[in-house]
Amino acid sequence: MAEKRSEQSEEKRLSELLDRVGGKEARKIRARREKDRDIWFGLGMFGLVGWSVAIPTLAGIAVGVWLDKIMPDRFSWTLMCLVIGVALGCLNAWFWVQREGR
Repeated sequence: MAEKRSEQSEEKRLSELLDRVGGKEARKIRARREKDRDIWFGLGMFGLVGWSVAIPTLAGIAVGVWLDKIMPDRFSWTLMCLVIGVALGCLNAWFWVQREGR
């Protein structure tokens, strides 16, 4: 009985090892197919993510400042619009990264 358990655990470890090696092999094959993705692609993606967060954030601040001027209230429209802009920017960046990852 102990031998059977030992054989099953060895088979399980072997299966896990084969899965890991297969995954690494698939990534390497995919990387070789996509040779056009060099350092410039990475820097471009970095810039795209930065701008896709910065633009909605700045737009949110601008709208918030404008709302604070025309509708003074107990709470700050600028802070609320800043948070909304950052959230929209992060969603936008996530969308672009997911799209390029496919």
